[in-house]
Amino acid sequence: MRSALSREKVLAAAVALADTDGIRALTMRRLAADLGVEAMSLYHHVPDKETLLDGVADTVVAEVVAGAGGESGGEDWREVLRRRFLAARRVMLRHPWAPALLGTRRTIPMSVIGYYDGILGTLVAAGFTYHLAHRAVHAFGSMPLGFAQEVFSPAATGGSMDVEATEAELAAMAATVPHLTAMVAAEVHAAADPTLGWCDSQVEFEFTLDLLLDGLERLRRLRA
Repeated sequence: MRSALSREKVLAAAVALADTDGIRALTMRRLAADLGVEAMSLYHHVPDKETLLDGVADTVVAEVVAGAGGESGGEDWREVLRRRFLAARRVMLRHPWAPALLGTRRTIPMSVIGYYDGILGTLVAAGFTYHLAHRAVHAFGSMPLGFAQEVFSPAATGGSMDVEATEAELAAMAATVPHLTAMVAAEVHAAADPTLGWCDSQVEFEFTLDLLLDGLERLRRLRA
């Protein structure tokens, strides 16, 4: 006997479908088929596609929050935040479509607001003023959620960063922007594991994260 449908079951199936076939494959009809129900049955739980996508985003953020963990007594604030952000990154690596989805939502999930409030609490408890903590949150950007928004990111708008296509574009751009072209060419060839974007690799993520954490610690000490 098939178990009763619930919003949680619908959203779990939606996340699983996106993981398998990508977020573009997620339609009400396809989701209903995966659940073995008529599409109309879904509307009791998610009345339209945008509500479904909002729920999927909430589900992923809930994974981030659940994996964040708490502080242990006496632990350096940088280690606390580093652990949380890298835990969030593991969630995004499980759901590589999620960064682009989060970037398209019209409202900020309350779970995200609560999560960032916890980050502020960690900073203030470590001796940051609210002014400096505010600047820190801006500097972190999307990194607390496990990914970095790229300056040039075709994938965020549904495109791709295919190496051959990129190299053809670089050849056309070379005369106009030689330094940017050279940098991108070097990174494309060096990207053995271009996770979550052509240059949002694990190495780049951790480098930027450590740079921010160490710089903020220096500022905290100067203003203590």
